[in-house]
Amino acid sequence: MKSYPLDVYWFRHGGGGQVSVKTKIEWATSSWSPIRGCTRVSEGCRNCWAERMSARNLPGLMPKGYSAAWGDRTYAENTPSGPRWTGRVELIESQLGIPLHWRKPRRIFVCSMSDTFHEALPDSDILSIFQQIGKCPQHTFLILTKRAERMRSFMSARRWRNLGHSPAMGGDHYVAIIPGEHRPDDAEFLPNVCLGVSVEDRSKLHRIDSLRETPAALRFLSLEPLLKDLGELDLRGIGWVIVGGESGPGARCCKPEWIRSALSQCRAAAVNCFVKQMGTWWARQENRDPDRWTQINGKGSDPNDWPPDLQVREMPEMRK
Repeated sequence: MKSYPLDVYWFRHGGGGQVSVKTKIEWATSSWSPIRGCTRVSEGCRNCWAERMSARNLPGLMPKGYSAAWGDRTYAENTPSGPRWTGRVELIESQLGIPLHWRKPRRIFVCSMSDTFHEALPDSDILSIFQQIGKCPQHTFLILTKRAERMRSFMSARRWRNLGHSPAMGGDHYVAIIPGEHRPDDAEFLPNVCLGVSVEDRSKLHRIDSLRETPAALRFLSLEPLLKDLGELDLRGIGWVIVGGESGPGARCCKPEWIRSALSQCRAAAVNCFVKQMGTWWARQENRDPDRWTQINGKGSDPNDWPPDLQVREMPEMRK
């Protein structure tokens, strides 16, 4: 199978004419993107790889017969200023059933090519995704968003119950989604779902507060691309932190001290931390002089090239 120098690659699935996705993202084993298209909301979106990939339309990358849903310039296009989302965001219903074909347990990154809680999506589309998740209790689903407020309001407006194995329903697992305010004492969130938010600088720390108020089996942070020192982090209610610099064209520099600060705060709060990468450009301190830094081009993805104390890749435990 030919691979491409991208974060994900596609291949044809054997059943139902669907497309399966494996991922090079270290903290997941597969990617499932039933939603296509997005829009920028903050500085972390400036060099979005999904926007770049959607606009690139590499020959042979998108499976034959799927150009309308996966590979054309409907969702992103090349402009004089670089790749830009067109503003079209939609659910691709033909992709909803993909996880049902994966029998062995996987860690699945949901909507890596978009944002599950994008404001352009109706609630019914998001509910369709969670219905599929409820039928796949063998998998762990990781949902990451920059729309923290919508995720909080959407998840809090419903109670979620996994009905388990039901012969009357064909032996599948189903989810009962009950409208009404979520109350932790009478409703258990789906045990195989991790909900997370992206935080790239201090102006977006409020997303963590919204996440903390969101019902979830496990809450996690993606401090990537880390663009500034985040200062003090409130990690109450957070079970996992992913941290890393920016990669790809136009990548901005990341200082190890910023990552080291996040890691040390995870240690103090007994929170698992996963250092994903240093980034395409990362800074090395010279002779312990706090004012002298040298930017290093490349070698940001190989932990063997990092400072030894940052070679940390911890995974969270999920309750089942």
